[in-house]
Amino acid sequence: MRILLVEDDAILGDGILAGLKLSEHAVDWVRDGEAARLALLGTGTVGAAWVERYTRLQGAGIELPALAWLANSRAVQPAAGDLATMLEQANAAPRRERALQGWAEAEALQAGDILVDATASDTVAGWHPEWLARGVHVVTANKLGHGSLLARSQAIAQAQVHGRARYGDSATVGAGLPVLSSLRALVAGGDRIHAVEGVLSGSLAWLLGAYDGSRPFSALVREAAAAGYTEPDPRIDLSGEDVRRKLLILARAAGLPLQAEQVRVDSLLPAALAAAPASDADGLLDLLDAPLAEYLHRARTEGATLRFVGRFDAQGASVGLRALPHGHPLCGGHGTDNQVAIFSDRYRVQPLVIQGPGAGAEVTAAALLDEVLRISARTGRD
Repeated sequence: MRILLVEDDAILGDGILAGLKLSEHAVDWVRDGEAARLALLGTGTVGAAWVERYTRLQGAGIELPALAWLANSRAVQPAAGDLATMLEQANAAPRRERALQGWAEAEALQAGDILVDATASDTVAGWHPEWLARGVHVVTANKLGHGSLLARSQAIAQAQVHGRARYGDSATVGAGLPVLSSLRALVAGGDRIHAVEGVLSGSLAWLLGAYDGSRPFSALVREAAAAGYTEPDPRIDLSGEDVRRKLLILARAAGLPLQAEQVRVDSLLPAALAAAPASDADGLLDLLDAPLAEYLHRARTEGATLRFVGRFDAQGASVGLRALPHGHPLCGGHGTDNQVAIFSDRYRVQPLVIQGPGAGAEVTAAALLDEVLRISARTGRD
């Protein structure tokens, strides 16, 4: 397995970049001497936390690119004045058909600008390659870039090279924990990855950690959704789809061109709940209670702990509920902790385990701003 290293810290599998050659010339990341501008897409829970943190860092004297646009599915607004007020206005704006699409596809964003994607939109993720090819840096918590179609993941990697732009995706797995950077660094250093497995959903980690049978599982799901631990539709977490996306991102970072359909997913959702329209889903969450109680009883009988685990190795890739012995490396987390175990030539017997909070708007927003600061620092030096 070989890996191409782009500008020190952006590592891309050569399975994705086959046939491409990197420029031998220094990269000019600043647009004709002008300062880079920021655009924030997504003004929901994560977007609001990002604006709050951005404002706080500015108040602390930390230099950040100027925020030029706030955008959501309803409207695109130039950022001016108090950002908290602008955020409220963006969320209250009347829907304008194709407003975001027209802005995204126009030339408003130029080489050297930084786009922050705090959405979960497949449409927005589909624009990532276009922006990168234009030289626009993309910082994202949206897992549908490298975590959906392999062709899109390959297009993102190719566009990074052609547009000489950076793709900051640390928030897509582990909410900014050094998971992707560690995995890519191991591969870049010549290590061979044998397997990666992990508790990759902070929401499911919290749910299974809190579930002791004293309260219905459905009540815990509602509590996790209210706390912002789950996706807006918690069925995405319960179905295993969120974990599959993260597993695809990890596998592709390790140089494995894994297709989404190659990941076996064992969903926690009963068929009726999975098929229900979004408006009816909350009322059907009680369907989870009986099967989860049975899983818990069986695990306790075996002296095991329930964890929702994603794993890939030479035999394949899978996502689902597992009953793990108490001494297993993935049983030590608390709350919304993500845990990722990397087995490689270097870590053959005892895996490298990375652990920390993996859910919540605040940690995700912090990871996005860390990427913005990292890109700003790099472009300033270049």
